[in-house]
Amino acid sequence: MGTLNQDQLNRALIERQLLRERADTSALATIEHLVGIQAQEPKSPYVGLWTRITDFRPQELEDLLTSRQAVRLLLMRGTIHLVSAGDALGLRPHTQLKLDRELQSGPFASRLKGLDFDDVAEAGRKILDDLPQGTADAGKQLKERWPDREHTVLGNALRNKLALVQLPPRGLWHTSGRAVCTTVENWLGRPQNAMDKEELVLRYLKAFGPATVMDAQQWSGLTRLAATFEALRPKLVTFRNEAGKELFDLPGAPRPDPDTPLPVRLLPEFDNILLAHADRRRVIADDRLGVVIGGKPTVLVDGYVVATWALTKERTITVEYIDTLPRSRQKAVAEECDRLQDWVRS
Repeated sequence: MGTLNQDQLNRALIERQLLRERADTSALATIEHLVGIQAQEPKSPYVGLWTRITDFRPQELEDLLTSRQAVRLLLMRGTIHLVSAGDALGLRPHTQLKLDRELQSGPFASRLKGLDFDDVAEAGRKILDDLPQGTADAGKQLKERWPDREHTVLGNALRNKLALVQLPPRGLWHTSGRAVCTTVENWLGRPQNAMDKEELVLRYLKAFGPATVMDAQQWSGLTRLAATFEALRPKLVTFRNEAGKELFDLPGAPRPDPDTPLPVRLLPEFDNILLAHADRRRVIADDRLGVVIGGKPTVLVDGYVVATWALTKERTITVEYIDTLPRSRQKAVAEECDRLQDWVRS
């Protein structure tokens, strides 16, 4: 069992996230490889795919959403993700326990006390499957049955209890729209069918490994994954990080040399590469996590976050540096910003 330092973990993550070299693959295959893309900001998946795929065009993702091959719904860590239709049905059951806990202890818990959540969910399902609409609108109809409750609170209960897809035009590049929802079963015409936890862990390692059990739990929002890792141990290889914690990985997964040169890459808001580990120092220093939590798009130089970027109303890319970089690196950042700027304007 060898030891992997931060640069080795960084290079492995960058490689598996398709950030060393853009991949010649489809948007759907990329979304599935990444086990979904963070999509709290409706247009951020487009930038996330542009930075990973050769010649990616927004129409490709728009077509996936309108043809129901990909969907946007609440998943890992209780946040909106863009995933393939199959992954939506396989991943969503694993998030239910966390979402149920939120109803019992989250910000609306006191105002939901005493409600039969299953009754609320069943009534909400009939409303949203009959006519897709916003959860607050559905909450107004539920209030007729539960008049002592606020409609926004009832709508929030639906958000947690039901697997709700945000329908196009929400999430399209060339237009937008409010979050109009229906259940994933209604939208896709198939029931949920929980992915095996072993498959979930293997796919996580393929996209984010090497990783600790805690890393996988941070990414997924699940708990008690140690038993799953133990069951998989004969199929995996193990290492230690510099703190002595055990890392699991797939035997044939890429672990490039730590001196492998890397290009500048621009990441969208909340990109999963910044959120998918309990120890995020493999790509961002602890004292910089605030830029991620604050929803700022970030710049990777030599594999690490060194700046944030923004798109102005004039569709110009601006950069704010956290580190002082040599002129050659600043030039490389400017060139990548120009490429994104041209793509946005095209």
